[in-house]
Amino acid sequence: MRLLFEMDKGDHSLCTHDFARPSARAILIRDGRIAMVHSLKYDYYKFPGGGIEKGEDPVQAVIRETLEEAGLTVIPDSVREYGLVRRIQRSPTDPAERFLQENFYYLCEGGPEQRPQKLDGYEAEERFTPEFVEPERAIRVNRTGEHGPKDPMMLEREARVLELLLKEGFLPGHEGNQASETQRRE
Repeated sequence: MRLLFEMDKGDHSLCTHDFARPSARAILIRDGRIAMVHSLKYDYYKFPGGGIEKGEDPVQAVIRETLEEAGLTVIPDSVREYGLVRRIQRSPTDPAERFLQENFYYLCEGGPEQRPQKLDGYEAEERFTPEFVEPERAIRVNRTGEHGPKDPMMLEREARVLELLLKEGFLPGHEGNQASETQRRE
């Protein structure tokens, strides 16, 4: 999978051990809008997805996580690699631990119906709400205002992926739309 970019906070030189948490994230586009999970409590947007469980491959994780967080069914045969974002920083909970995260992003098509979400405790507390949103709005929201205890690096990661999708023409009718339908499907 191609490396989209790496985000290294540079604050981990004194860390003595690593914690790796790979994740898989869905890119679902419908009518020029993109499926995002909106935290109503902290007012930020994230791609549906999350941690890859033991014994699970990234595609299985993106299908499971998208259904749990957003209530959207991913059509398995539609899943295509988009890119990888590496995130490296000191753990917010253990100053001796370096947090390593490979975020695998997949272009997907979803089924037509919305299903009930199956939210974890913190997701329910943040009132995760699935929305098809204009990408420029999600970028603007993530880069402005207060977002409580959410890591700004995570919010910036999502904004930068949205900017790449715009630049590469995956979102019809938006700025930077240069790719043809054939290119988007490849």
